[in-house]
This record gives sequence, structure tokens and C-alpha cells, in this order.
Amino acid sequence: MLGAMAAQHKSDASAPWSFGVMDDTQWTCSNDPAGNNPHQMAKSIIDQVDSQFIRAGVRFVIQVGDLTDTASDIATQARAEAAQPLLDAGIGFYPMRGNHEIGAKAANGYGIAQFRASFAQTRGLTNTFGAINFNSPTAVSGELDGLSYSFDYGAGDDSARFVVLDPWATPDRHVTWGKFEYGHSIAEQQSWISARLDRHSRGTAHAFVFSHQPVMAEHHQDTPFAGNTATNPAMQNAFFASLQANDVKYYICGHDHIHQRSLVASPDGLSSVEEIIGVSDSSKFYKPKATNDVGWAGQKHRETSLAQERGTVGYYIYTVDGPRVSADYYADDHGNWESDDHFPTGSTGAGFTNQVTPRFHFVKKETFGYSLNGRRFLVGQDNSYTAVVDSVAGGRAYGETYRGTTARILAGVNNSTNRDYTERAFVREIDTGWAPSELASDALTLWGLADLGTNRTDTYVLSMTYDPAATTLSAIQAGAVGLVTRASRSANWVGAVSLNEGGTPSFATGPWNGRYTLGTWGVDTNTATAWAVVNHAGDFAVGPVDPLVDAKTRVVDSLWR
Repeated sequence: MLGAMAAQHKSDASAPWSFGVMDDTQWTCSNDPAGNNPHQMAKSIIDQVDSQFIRAGVRFVIQVGDLTDTASDIATQARAEAAQPLLDAGIGFYPMRGNHEIGAKAANGYGIAQFRASFAQTRGLTNTFGAINFNSPTAVSGELDGLSYSFDYGAGDDSARFVVLDPWATPDRHVTWGKFEYGHSIAEQQSWISARLDRHSRGTAHAFVFSHQPVMAEHHQDTPFAGNTATNPAMQNAFFASLQANDVKYYICGHDHIHQRSLVASPDGLSSVEEIIGVSDSSKFYKPKATNDVGWAGQKHRETSLAQERGTVGYYIYTVDGPRVSADYYADDHGNWESDDHFPTGSTGAGFTNQVTPRFHFVKKETFGYSLNGRRFLVGQDNSYTAVVDSVAGGRAYGETYRGTTARILAGVNNSTNRDYTERAFVREIDTGWAPSELASDALTLWGLADLGTNRTDTYVLSMTYDPAATTLSAIQAGAVGLVTRASRSANWVGAVSLNEGGTPSFATGPWNGRYTLGTWGVDTNTATAWAVVNHAGDFAVGPVDPLVDAKTRVVDSLWR
């Protein structure tokens, strides 16, 4: 059964596929009433998260460090055993060291020997399940074999390279900064990093970079650059520049036990990357520090806060679909967990102290994404969405023939008033992407128009051009063609206004104007554009509005009786 599942995964690698990300799995409570968390490793949480990954059918899971709360060899072994259900389901598991893996320091060689013995897959030796091209920066040091590593998954436009970075202490290299011990620096590994990310030679469409520490955290003030946010700016600039030059959209990390998405700029301001700090899979939860805290060394101005949720347990599923990547963030619907028994509120916190870990009910909190053939737009609160204009450049993308569709947001304002824990107003990052369709236009994907915790967006007006040769004037005049959408990639296309919350669906001929309210949609044959007043995001195109599917659209429905 296991071999069949692995073979199926490998044969499906050229189709859309998903991978999971989980974060720090420390068990830090002073006791464990149910005995479910051996060696200070949060198995009671791991089991619940892994079952979600298995149910979702991800191809592999990456954990971004801090596998246990101790650095003992037996704890590392226990973490490997806890991953066995994933392996039994034909799902790979790729971990990395965090600061807690080196806590015992020289007493056990910074945990390296046991890490390699427990997780031989980081060197491509076993349990790879279709992942290929494993590589480590052994030219920098043999100590990095299987600690920093890269591998590939997928084929063609559905392929990606994964680069995992370990800057932690080794027996031959250990430099102390604050309470952390660093090893072979990012600067020493930069040539290898750049070579593995090189978009001209890597042979994959996408690339993702992972490390335990954020490049700009919310609570912790250390970074992977052997110091704080102001340390080694030249090292930081080179790293950021490498990611940006090679179309790396996401830097994924942990350490802070909080869901945080931010755009972080390099010290020289010439490069940036979107950073996703992972939510807790631990009994420990942190609170962000003030942006003017002296420990930030005046560097918080380099960060733009996009989304945040603290005090909860969760995980991530990323789906690679041609040039598009969609990420879903899931978390328990309880939330508001304060801490474990020693950080930061002591035994009075509403955490897991002296309790059996609860059964979590995971719900989707946020979907975000990007496309290599799309663009990114930043829209601040109270600002208009009308700057969002995108088209398929040159009429071609990724070997597909496109119709050269142009999409515009004609009206709408970012009415969000949400702020993060430090009172920064969230900025909306709106991303666009394109794919061919069988309809009268290309298919547009819009991400980023909703606040965390809801699918509902502000009311806005979306317009898209279409190919007049792909439809008929009589169909347009009858209201049987318009802007369409779908609830998922496998769902049917339906009238775009049918997925609105509220409003009255009604059809109008001619261009949009400001008197039209939520639910109005129409077609302007003079400019070959379709438009709709909507309050949701997702996939859009111009095509048939089928009354058998879209029962909400009254005008079209009446024409078919």
C-alpha cells in the first residue's frame, strides 16, 4: 500500500499538488496529565495536525525547527517516531534544526548525529516519496550535510525547489550572540543558496526558502544573520537580493509561535520578500514586542504588516498549480491561549498547564497566494482599489496561448480597520494570477481582498475584457454571458454575483456606473468588457451565465422560462 501511494504521488507530480507546513512542536508545560507528550515533544498536538495533512492528501510536510523543547537525542528520536503516520500514508516529512535542537551544545555534538540518524530523508536517503535532487552545501563544510539542504518536487510548470537553511552551531563552528550559538553563516552559505535558487538553471518554476528564525520577527529579536535585525547588513542585503532576483515569493519560518505575514525589506531598501511566520504547534505562545522596543535596533520600519493572529494552534497547506500558488492557513477555532506554565503569564495563563491538550477544531482562517505571471498591489486602509490593473503581457504565459485579457478594479475602498497587536494598521496585499480557460477570456485569480477570519471582501467592481469572437451579441444582450466565478478550481463556473453575500442580482447592458449596487452585473459591447459588483475574491472569467447553475440571477432566469 505504501509503495503504491508513493508511486501514485510520483506519477501525479506534473498535476497540481500540495505540501504542508507546521511549526515549533515543543511541549513546555511542567507536567503532562495524559502522558501524551514524551520528552517535552508536543505529540498531542502533532497527532491532530498530522491527521489534517493526511486528510488533505499533501505530498510532504516541512517543519521549521524546534522539534522538541530539549536537545536530547531521545527527544529527537521521539519526534521522528511521531512523524511515522505521515510516512505510513506516503507523505514525506522534512524537518530542520531550531535553537532548541542545539540546547545541549557540545554534550551531544549540537544534536547533529541524532538528527541525521532520525531524519535521513534530508539527505535523500529514505522516505523521499517523489522528491528528488537533494543537495547540501558540503563545499562550505561537511558539517552542513543534511542540515542545510534542498530538494525538488513536481514537473514542468507544477515544479518547485525547496531550500532549507541551518545557521546553527556545529562542533567546528560556534559563535555566541546573546543566548544563541551560530555556526556556518548565511554569508558562508550564500553562494550555495544563490546557485540553488538560480531561476535560469534550477529547472523548477517555483522556489521556496525556509529557516527557523524570521528575518524580522514579532517577539524574538534574533535573526538568521548571526545577530539582531541591524547586524551584518551586507549579509542581509545579499540574501534578500538573491531571493528577489530569483522569484522567491515566500520566506517561511517559525520561532515566534504566532501567525504573521509581512513584507520585509532589506536594510538597503533594494529588495524585499514576503515572510510567513508560522503559528504555534506548541504549548507556548508569544506576544509581539512594541515596534519601538530598543531590541529592534530601529529596524521595524522595514516591515509592512499584512496579517496576524496569536494565541492559537494551526498549520498551513500550500498548493502549486502551474504559475499559481495558493496558501491556506488553518487554526483552531478556540484561540486565545495565553501561555504555558513559564512564559509569559505563569500558571495563571489560559494555556495547557495542568490540563490535557484539547481536541482542536481547525477552520480555515485565511487564503493568500501569488502567481508568477501576475502582480502584487499594496492597498492601505481607506485607500482605493482602483490601482489594481493587470493583464496577460504579450498574450502568452508559460507556453499557453492567452487572449490577452485585461482586468481592472473600477471602484471599491479598503474599509478594514483591523490592526495588529502593536497597533499597526494592516495593509492589503492583493495578488493577481492568470491561467487559460475554455471561456471567452483568460481566468483571473485574485487573492488578498479579505481580512483574516472571513471570506467576505469589501464591495468592489471588477471588469474583464473578453474575446468578442468567443460569444454572440444576442447571448450578451439576453444576459446569458457575463463575469463568472467558481468556488474552487474543481467547481462549475457560475455568475460572479451568485457568490456575493447580500445584494440583489440584476443585469444591465452597457458600462458600469456609480449608481449600480452590490449584485449588479453587465456587459459593455463597445469595449468588450464584462463587469460585476461583488464582495468576494477567487477565480474570475467571462463566460456563459447558466441559469440552471446560477439560480440567484433573476434576470437571466426569467429569460429561460
